[in-house]
Order: sequence, then C-alpha cells, then structure tokens
Amino acid sequence: MHLDIVNGVLLEKVDKFYYLGDTLDADEGCDSAVTTRVRSAWKKFCEYLPILTGKGFSLKLKCKAYATCVRSCLMHGSETWPMKVEHELKMNCTEMSMIRWICGVKLNERKKSEELRELLGLEPVSLMIKNSRLRWFGHVEQKDYNDWVRCCITWEVEGITQRGCPKKTWRDCVKNDMESLGLSQKDAQARNKWRRRIKGATG
Repeated sequence: MHLDIVNGVLLEKVDKFYYLGDTLDADEGCDSAVTTRVRSAWKKFCEYLPILTGKGFSLKLKCKAYATCVRSCLMHGSETWPMKVEHELKMNCTEMSMIRWICGVKLNERKKSEELRELLGLEPVSLMIKNSRLRWFGHVEQKDYNDWVRCCITWEVEGITQRGCPKKTWRDCVKNDMESLGLSQKDAQARNKWRRRIKGATG
C-alpha cells in the first residue's frame, strides 16, 4: 500500500480505481477500462444467451436485445477514454465474437464481418464509440465557458513529463474524430449541424 499526503490529509495511492461503473487508470490510459467493460459485456451476453442464440427468436429481436442490453454495457463510459488502435481492435473483436455466436456462424465458415454486421444492421462498435465521443464533446463545448466540466477537458495537469513519445490523450482522439468527418471545434457551437454530421457517419 502506498500512502501520500495531500493538503495535510493522508490518502492511499492506487494504480486504478472504479467510479460509476468505469475504471480509471493512474497512468491516464484506458487499458483497465476496456478490460473491465469487455468482461462485463460477456457477463451480460451470457445472461441473455437464451434470447440471443435461441432458435425461436428473429434476428431483428436478437439485434435489439444485443444493442440494448449488451452493447450498451460494452460501451459504458467509452466516450471519455483515450483509445488507441489496440483498444478499438479489442472492442471490435469482442463484438464480432458475440455477433458470430448470435448468427450461429463459426470462424471456419469464413463469413466476412461486414456481412454479419449487415445482417443484423449493426455498425462497428469502434465507430459507435467515436460518434458517442463526438456527441459528448459537442455537448460540453456548448456549455458556458466557466462551466467546470468544460474547464476540466482543457485543464493541464502539472507534473514531470516522461521521456519519449507523449501518450495519446482524449483530446487527440476527438481531434482525429473531427478530422475524419471534416469538422472543426467551432462547428460544435452549431448544434443541429453537429448532430447531422455525426448521425450521417453511421447512416
């Protein structure tokens, strides 16, 4: 156990902690958060297995049950994660394993992921996370300049910067998301335009 004194108060120093169903890492990454959500999603998937894999239910019903009960669990809190490519791959692989199970398709049948997602009418979970991240960013940008939430996303943490390539931040993710849709930070002030562009990205 590591202890530290902050403003005269003795506090336990931890590598990660849980808050509102999300896992926060002390190193600013989201490795633990992704792992936690994947485990939780599989647990929820198994709870609904009789419906998701039952022969007496249509694919439309299975898709709705999956999106409402399982995917929402998998994506919980993801709009605030500083995600890397490996995190997106892990989320997509997790979802595709579930989709193949729902469709009753094995890997050796060589069915393309795009075909199965189209069959269920689902976009890749990584794309849904990007759009969720942009929606949340737009919501924060439309707040008053003195709002504490808006201040937090621009707050620079003091401390010693480690050598090497800087870690990917949440704002880096948002910047890449905006560039992929041809959006700028100023566009977030136009609520309707912002929503239309994000919605259009998912069809």
